[in-house]
Amino acid sequence: MTPDQYCQEKAAASGSSFYYSFLFLPPERRRAITALYAFCREVDDVVDECQDPAVARAKLDWWRDQVSETFGGQPSHPVCQALQPCIERFNLPEEHFREIIDGMQMDLEFDAYPTFTELSLYCYRVASVVGLMSAEIFGYEDRKTARYAHDLGMAFQLTNILRDVLEDARRGRIYIPLDELERFGVQPADLQRPQTSERLRSLFAFQADRARDYYRRAFEHLPETDRHAQRSGIIMAAIYRTLLDEIAADGYRVLEQRVRLTPVRKLWIAWRTARREKRLHRKAMKG
Repeated sequence: MTPDQYCQEKAAASGSSFYYSFLFLPPERRRAITALYAFCREVDDVVDECQDPAVARAKLDWWRDQVSETFGGQPSHPVCQALQPCIERFNLPEEHFREIIDGMQMDLEFDAYPTFTELSLYCYRVASVVGLMSAEIFGYEDRKTARYAHDLGMAFQLTNILRDVLEDARRGRIYIPLDELERFGVQPADLQRPQTSERLRSLFAFQADRARDYYRRAFEHLPETDRHAQRSGIIMAAIYRTLLDEIAADGYRVLEQRVRLTPVRKLWIAWRTARREKRLHRKAMKG
């Protein structure tokens, strides 16, 4: 199995919404974004699958060494081998890879966040940094696109937090700021019970509104000149926004059942969005 094939299997096996957006990219950019996504999956799996925090920290340190070797030597892991030719081609900074690992390590250091300010750093590291590198891979001309990528990454992570609130709470992690739980009269233990009170519903609606605000801000920053190049991010946003809408339509019962979109529906949304963006691009080119 080649490094690219390893990354492809890692991405496809995850069933993530991101995978469907990669299908509409040119081959070189698709290989690069798939390798980046595989890297994120690998370091995320370290934290999720290691029961011993000391072992997880040691493995994350090993990944930091792999990043150093990727930028200055010969990496041994197939993901980093796949990433190596992409680094210079797409201007991917070493510091961004280290930020991602630091974000994953925050899961070992913190089980809750006092306010949204502290949570924002976590979201930046595990999601916005990935968004910034993705924007480089997709290509852009206007520097405002970097702000779009940052805010879109925040929106994705906030959507994930709402979707996974029960699973995370049962793992001992709370990503909804503690001061907001207190404001809505919710106790941390309430997040582990499969029931939805009006207080919880209001709390979750508040989280969803924040995510929607980040989606809105992201697209306000996206210049029309870069819209076609960034279409994979737009496809991801269409899928994630649909998920957020489904959570709302279900009455924010995320503690009672995990809201999912089927693979067929994700593919349909991706195809429909890609087709719409293609039409818009053709119209802009003619105009």
